[in-house]
Amino acid sequence: MIREPYLFFAEVSLDLSRGRFQSGINKLDPFSELFADSYLFHLLYAKALKGLRNNTLAGEYFRKCCAIAPANQIAWQELIELQASAGKEELLAQPPVFDPVTDELEKLTAALMKFEPAKTTENADPTSILEQRQPFSDDTTIAVPTESLANLFTKQGAYKKAIKIYTHLIQLKPQNAELYQQEIDSLLEKL
Repeated sequence: MIREPYLFFAEVSLDLSRGRFQSGINKLDPFSELFADSYLFHLLYAKALKGLRNNTLAGEYFRKCCAIAPANQIAWQELIELQASAGKEELLAQPPVFDPVTDELEKLTAALMKFEPAKTTENADPTSILEQRQPFSDDTTIAVPTESLANLFTKQGAYKKAIKIYTHLIQLKPQNAELYQQEIDSLLEKL
C-alpha cells in the first residue's frame, strides 16, 4: 500500500526525466490495479513505454488517459506527437513516389524564390491641396444618399448636390417629403 501517492508519482516522474524508463515501469507495475482509474498513473506508464520505444502500447495508455480526463491536453498532445512520429517512420520506410503536381509546385516555388520585382520609385510629392479639394461632378450618382451628406454639401456650398440628395431622400423616405421639399426650396433660393 502506498501512503503518499504524490511522492510515489514524483519518484516515478523523476526516473522518467532521467531516462530510466524501465525503472519507472518496474515501480508502476505492482500498482496497476490500485490506480486503474488514475490519469497520472496511465500518463506516466505511457511515457515510460514511449521512452522504451513501445509506441503501440504507449498509444493505448495515452488513449486511456484521454478517456479518463478528456479535457486534459497533455495526453492528447502526447498521442498526437506519437502518431505523427509513427507516420514519419512509415513515410521514411517507403520509397518516394513521383508526383507530377508536387514536382511542378516545387519548381514553381524555386522560381518564385528567385523572383525579384522591378524596383519602382515613388514620387515624394504629396497630393496638392487643390487636387484634394476637387469635388466630384454634380452628375455623379451617390450610392447612399443621407441627410448628413446633404447637410455637408449645403455647408460646403455644393447646393446642386444637396438638392440632388434631398430629391433622392423624398423617394426613399416619403414620410419626410415635406421637410426635404423645404430644404430644396431653401437651397434653390441660394442658387
